[in-house]
Amino acid sequence: MHFVRLSVAALLASTAPIAANAQAQSVAVAETSQDILVTAQRQNQTQVSGNGSVGVLGDKAAEDIPFNLRSYNEALILNQQPDTLGEVLENDPTIRTTLGFGIAGEVFVIRGFELASDDVGFDGLYGITPRQLVAPELFSSVQVINGASAFLNGAAPSGSGIGGSVNLLPKKADRDMTRATIGYTSDSHFSGALDVARRFGENNEWGIRVNGSARRGDVAIDNEFHSSYVVGGTIDYDSGPLRAMLNVNYQRLRQSNWRPKVAVGSAIPRVPKADANYSQPWSLIQTRDFFGTFSVEYDLADNAMLYAKVGARDGKEDQTTASITLLDPATGAATGSGSYVPRTDNNESATTGLRVKLNGGGISHEVNVGVAASWQVNRNAYDFFGSYDTNLYDTPTVAVPPSALVGGDLDDPFPISRIRVASVFASDTVGFWDDRILITGGLRLQQIKTTSYAYTDGAKSGGYNKDAVTPVVGVVIKPVAGLSLYGNRIEGLVQGSTAGATVEIGGAPFQVTNGGQTLPPVKSVQYEVGGKLNMGRFNAGLAVFQIDKPNTFYRADTDNPGFYEYGNFGTQRNRGVEFTVDGEPVDGLRVIGGVTYTDAKLRRTDGGVNQGNDAAGVPDVLANANVEWDMPFLPALTLTGRVVYTGKQAVDQANTLELNDWTRFDLGARYVALLGGDTPLTLRFNVDNVANKRYWASAFAVFGTQLLQGTPRTFKASASIEF
Repeated sequence: MHFVRLSVAALLASTAPIAANAQAQSVAVAETSQDILVTAQRQNQTQVSGNGSVGVLGDKAAEDIPFNLRSYNEALILNQQPDTLGEVLENDPTIRTTLGFGIAGEVFVIRGFELASDDVGFDGLYGITPRQLVAPELFSSVQVINGASAFLNGAAPSGSGIGGSVNLLPKKADRDMTRATIGYTSDSHFSGALDVARRFGENNEWGIRVNGSARRGDVAIDNEFHSSYVVGGTIDYDSGPLRAMLNVNYQRLRQSNWRPKVAVGSAIPRVPKADANYSQPWSLIQTRDFFGTFSVEYDLADNAMLYAKVGARDGKEDQTTASITLLDPATGAATGSGSYVPRTDNNESATTGLRVKLNGGGISHEVNVGVAASWQVNRNAYDFFGSYDTNLYDTPTVAVPPSALVGGDLDDPFPISRIRVASVFASDTVGFWDDRILITGGLRLQQIKTTSYAYTDGAKSGGYNKDAVTPVVGVVIKPVAGLSLYGNRIEGLVQGSTAGATVEIGGAPFQVTNGGQTLPPVKSVQYEVGGKLNMGRFNAGLAVFQIDKPNTFYRADTDNPGFYEYGNFGTQRNRGVEFTVDGEPVDGLRVIGGVTYTDAKLRRTDGGVNQGNDAAGVPDVLANANVEWDMPFLPALTLTGRVVYTGKQAVDQANTLELNDWTRFDLGARYVALLGGDTPLTLRFNVDNVANKRYWASAFAVFGTQLLQGTPRTFKASASIEF
């Protein structure tokens, strides 16, 4: 009996180390799982940064920039499942998105002025981003610079961007990762994506990242179909003094039966059902783009860097439109019109420069000199259809109307325009008092050369070769740590836009006497003062600005009755205040938001008509609030919410019509689970426009009086596994 007791004691003693070791391993596994969970949650955090690429000035910290810049991260794109670039920019309290009239292409309204999708930058170069529609899955960051940027980025070649610029950055391998994602968007839109990144080499100097996605199906608007197939790849090298990156992308998009803007006359109609579609099944846009960039940086010394970047895009699109013009706001009776426009684009862009940093006598200098150029060739043709009867509230399906007016070669479009923008630039940022005072001065001499060709036979019909100098002056003062005060005077310069062959007024097409003519370059002037506050856990910014820009639109040609002319008539002056905030004021609670007030007035109008009126399509107030809350009792769960408010806006230049303000609420949740103890699975569910509110979202239009309806309630769900 005693022997047995000794044996049990010995057994317990002998197994104690095993139990202790098992317990230690269990703790280690638990700790590892917790670390994995925390890391996954951190990588999913939606964030915005004030740091970023400031054109030719290079990558800068927010506190050193005399401009208002924000960068939206890759996690935001992954979490929100945006269908287009416009849905990413819905998060910005200074931007609203609309459409060009009769097309599916997005237009971004920044500080009350348009930025066409044609003038969205890619990796710092113009003309490389696909036009009309952009799939967000290819990009690691969406950067916004508010205000004119002719010195920073050069002249926007397609004639927009006076109020601000958007730059898209390609994905690169910043860590080893393999992520697979599946998704669903109501009504029946399904998606799948794969994203793989690896770093390799003796010192991880090489990186490769390949990602692709496919989306297809009907969206929340009745019978509107979207499909998207994209793939992108990046190879980068970073070792010693040399850094290089090659990025190549392919994008193929299709939208059919897309809901257009509504042209209105003397009254604003009641808003149709939130998911109503007043298009036609034969409306269609198909785009195919190959695009990419190659960049290299070489450190000549610790304080001197030589850089160069080239990019190219080959794009093709076929678009059949179905526009609607309201005749009777009470009954919804309307007339419809359509067109077929085939188009190809062949664009190249390049820049090279030298950046040198010097110090001496308590003063620092950062000198930047370089050259840049872009070339764009646009080949297109058009076939305008005859009109047909339709209705805003009870839309019939009609056959494609017969041709009414054809221009160019529909089967093999020939060049309609060639644009070359070339520039040389130089700047110096001088720092005093340990760089607590930074003064930037710069000049960019730019040459814009355009050639336009007749739609009838392709013969040269016009063009110009104009030079302009666009200066910049900026000041940054950092009186105390975390506070940065700034001011700037900078000019905008864009290629003059091209007059259409016809313009639709009141549902009927009118010929334009100067159709096909490209207007001279348009210059604007911006003054801005502001401040940035960095409290560690959160950031806040305040900016006050004024921008003056020539006003461009169609008007009746008094010398040719029954015709219209296109030109710069009068001036639009926009004054405003922007307040932005972002960060994590308390653990687990993240906020992105802000408020913008804009007073946009027409000045020096033609004959004094509409002098002092509000500019059409510019809301007086914009406000956004994005909130993410990691639940303290369940750290794997994050609740999300967003409020988007848009104030009143004039519909026409006479200010006889006005859109009411509107507010939209979005809600969502995100949950991270671990599969097998070490593989994170992220589940996401979002509802945009929870209340299914029906509203006219925008009245912004380059010409005419047109309204864009807001999107209906949309459900989104996705699951990502990373291993």
